[in-house]
Amino acid sequence: MPRSLLGLLVAALLVSGCGAAGQVVLPPDEDGLHGARLDQPYTVPTAPLTATDGSPYSLADSTDKPLTLVFFGYTSCPDICSIVMSSLASAVTRLDDAQRAEVDVVFVTTDPAVDDREKVRRFVDRFDPDFVGLTGDLDTIIANADSLAIAVEKGEKLPSGGYEVAHGTQVVGITADDRAHVVWTEETSAAEFADDIKTLLDEGA
Repeated sequence: MPRSLLGLLVAALLVSGCGAAGQVVLPPDEDGLHGARLDQPYTVPTAPLTATDGSPYSLADSTDKPLTLVFFGYTSCPDICSIVMSSLASAVTRLDDAQRAEVDVVFVTTDPAVDDREKVRRFVDRFDPDFVGLTGDLDTIIANADSLAIAVEKGEKLPSGGYEVAHGTQVVGITADDRAHVVWTEETSAAEFADDIKTLLDEGA
């Protein structure tokens, strides 16, 4: 799928408060992937975020598995974020032990004023304790997301101290070459994620 067309499609996935308005479903790729394979892969950003154990974590330098799936959201999201994370959690249960060892799932908060390390850790643990949770400075989070063509926009400040944050709901697949080659929409099912993961690992990711 041409990157210009993909950009238009994923732009339609920008939602406010994780609502489901304006959703677009990408067709399966010609090679059978349920996600969209990028003909011009995104270069993964090196700017470090902060893992839940307090250590720096770079989406480029710290992702050493053959395949890393990255999703941006926030812990108080009422619907879409938990749905996507549940689909990812269910997908990895469909892998065998060898396949599971070659895959990481990373959640990056888009509301760091509210989502501190402890809150992010509790959130990802609800789905899989092996999932990586990241927070950090909002400007750095936005810069990381922008490099992956994920729109994150800070809105008005909320009474909670955080901000109303609109964010793209796609999942990005990063391979060991520090490039993002595949994008999935929030509509992707656990079975479809699992099928694509297996295909990508078989290809050598």
